[in-house]
Amino acid sequence: MAKNIQSLERAAAMLRLLAGGERRLGLSDIASSLDLAKGTAHGILRTLQAEGFVEQDTASGRYQLGAELLRLGNSYLDVHELRARALVWTDDLARSSGESVHLGVLHQHGVLIVHHVFRPDDSRQVLEVGAMQPLHSTALGKVLAAYDPVAHTEAIEAERKAFTPQTVTAPDAFETVLDHTRARGWAADVEETWQGVAAVAAPIHDRRRMPVGAVAITGAVERVCDGPGELRSELVAAVRDCARAVSRDLGAGRF
Repeated sequence: MAKNIQSLERAAAMLRLLAGGERRLGLSDIASSLDLAKGTAHGILRTLQAEGFVEQDTASGRYQLGAELLRLGNSYLDVHELRARALVWTDDLARSSGESVHLGVLHQHGVLIVHHVFRPDDSRQVLEVGAMQPLHSTALGKVLAAYDPVAHTEAIEAERKAFTPQTVTAPDAFETVLDHTRARGWAADVEETWQGVAAVAAPIHDRRRMPVGAVAITGAVERVCDGPGELRSELVAAVRDCARAVSRDLGAGRF
């Protein structure tokens, strides 16, 4: 079994200590509470301070939690708010379309599925919450790469694996796909990731008009498409309407 990294364990313990009890603690208090030498505690605090996780009061010299932790916490909360706001709309979308609906966000160079509504029939299905999907081939990933600068950079710099003969991997061709996605406001995946499976996705924006996720309908090609590579127009419209509704609930206003 791999061993835990002691310095990271100590840093985590230090952050938990600063998160509870007194708002600010001195070096001696921190070292004593964690049974650390002052030099060791000071080195960890300096590193956390450089990363923005800890701040030092210039007058007293005491330490407190830093703003970077708030930013990371807000990011975590944003995902939960996104899921909470999308619950009703995604349920309605699955019911009206008759297909599975996925809600995804950018995470670790891919798309993390944070909500999955089953196709409303009696077929056996596997819950995909927590699953990761590629950025370059899925409809969710293409939407994020088209609208989110971070996702765009990661998709461009990543090795774009060809999952099927339809997967677009060449840099110029992929950029053209993203341009097309931005121009029409939605992305498609017709057998680019899985044979026999098609999807259509649209972006979700927050109150700052920043892309915070994407919603997609996914199903068998024969049900989602009208013809070769042609997604059913009513499904495209339904996905876009759902994305707009969730965006409005997040404060994005009408667009």
